[in-house]
Amino acid sequence: MSGHSKWSTIKRKKGAEDAKRAKIFTRLGRDITVAARDGGGDESANPKLKLAIAKARAANMPKENIERAIKKGTGEIAGGEVVEMLYEGYGPEGVAYIVEILTDNKNRALAEVKHAFSKHEGSLATNGAVLWQFDQKGYITVKDGCDFDELFMEAADAGADDVVEEDGIITVYTPRDEFAAVEQALSQAGYEFEEAELRWFPQNEMDISKGKALQNLRLMEQLEESDDVQTVASNLSITDEILAAYET
Repeated sequence: MSGHSKWSTIKRKKGAEDAKRAKIFTRLGRDITVAARDGGGDESANPKLKLAIAKARAANMPKENIERAIKKGTGEIAGGEVVEMLYEGYGPEGVAYIVEILTDNKNRALAEVKHAFSKHEGSLATNGAVLWQFDQKGYITVKDGCDFDELFMEAADAGADDVVEEDGIITVYTPRDEFAAVEQALSQAGYEFEEAELRWFPQNEMDISKGKALQNLRLMEQLEESDDVQTVASNLSITDEILAAYET
């Protein structure tokens, strides 16, 4: 499993702690609102909404909060104005970053992102300065208990690039344009997802000193702690040694 996949696993393990914080409901609510806005309020016909609701329920988000977030997205009640933005930046040693934002307050989101970069000796970059170093692909992790060979065939037939099983986690990678079709095909086949989204993947990774790598991981964590940040991608090479040092 790549370092970035291991980093994602660490974040999933921390999810139980995050769910205890009331602010996680804000982020989950925005996910539901945008999913309902983009694909309608019927979760049986909207895989993105179904996954967002499942995450909210797993975090013990109250039913009325979920229903209110759906209605904001469908326009049944006011307050569904959520903006999607993308920031590019550089961390210590010139590590490249892409930060995806989902917010109802652009000024707050920008201030938090700028503060995180500044605190960790990084800086924001101009539009396009970093983006060319990444490719956007579909990323789907499937819940435990499925047959790998059957899933592989279903995913491949639907247009997936690759299916990988490491450390008990099955991940499906898709071309950007095939993501929706693969997600829908697997959902209709009865598979349940842990994650299903488009993510940015670096074309090449940077190897830097352990000290600077740890500094970048601290930057990544601070960015990810913001309610407005949806995903953080970097071209940092995250080795087992660096992860072990970070966890201690």
